[in-house]
Amino acid sequence: MDELEVDVVAEAEVDDPVLVEGLPGVGHVGTLAAEHLLEELDEESTLIRRVYSREFPPQVTIEDGIAELTCASIHAVSNPDGRDLLVLTGDHQAQTNAGHYGLTSAFLDIAAEFETTDIYSLGGVPTGELIEEYAVIGAVTDEARRDSLEEAGVEFREDEPAGGIVGVSGLLLGLGARRGFDAACLMGETSGYLVDPKSARAVLEVLEEAVGLDLAYDSLDERADEMEDVIGKIQEMEQQQQQQSMELPTDDDLRYIG
Repeated sequence: MDELEVDVVAEAEVDDPVLVEGLPGVGHVGTLAAEHLLEELDEESTLIRRVYSREFPPQVTIEDGIAELTCASIHAVSNPDGRDLLVLTGDHQAQTNAGHYGLTSAFLDIAAEFETTDIYSLGGVPTGELIEEYAVIGAVTDEARRDSLEEAGVEFREDEPAGGIVGVSGLLLGLGARRGFDAACLMGETSGYLVDPKSARAVLEVLEEAVGLDLAYDSLDERADEMEDVIGKIQEMEQQQQQQSMELPTDDDLRYIG
């Protein structure tokens, strides 16, 4: 296999499409959002490209006993409520800096092939603690888009996220701008410790308004409820551990006169 290969699975006609990227990252926010998008618009979705690379981990995925070499996938989605979509998903990101650049360039080539001009990369930004209210932080390549995203509820904070945006989500903005794409990154706040369906929903609600979507969230809310149960059990274990540590004997308790 070559360093990078693009398989043409099918062709599709799309009208003024937007590239939406959701690859693995903090809290799996981007992945959850992209997968939910495809799940909700399944009848309007067509797998059009698979991108294979030696930069992906050396493994296959298994579905119903069938093995498939690890890859990234792009689906064309006919959107009855707004602009059509090209949805980029996958189970892995590249393992090296050069790999991130190479894969991002390939994704941009496919976007250009379908005359895409706008990009939304989706991801999470870690807070380091469990949160109740989920803000969405944004970054854009063109200041003109900032106002419309702020109206949709996106926050633009000075020097956040700290350290910038890593991986394909960031490079779609950096490399995309150099190639004339208008790109934005939507990042849902998340603890960073667990898979976070609530953060994914917050990001999707912004995307709904930005590109014209009408999504239901029943399945994503079910996953959120499951994660709430997990979080509750973790918190209960932490409380028990704290209580046990308080009950351990101190040095003073262990002293005796003999």
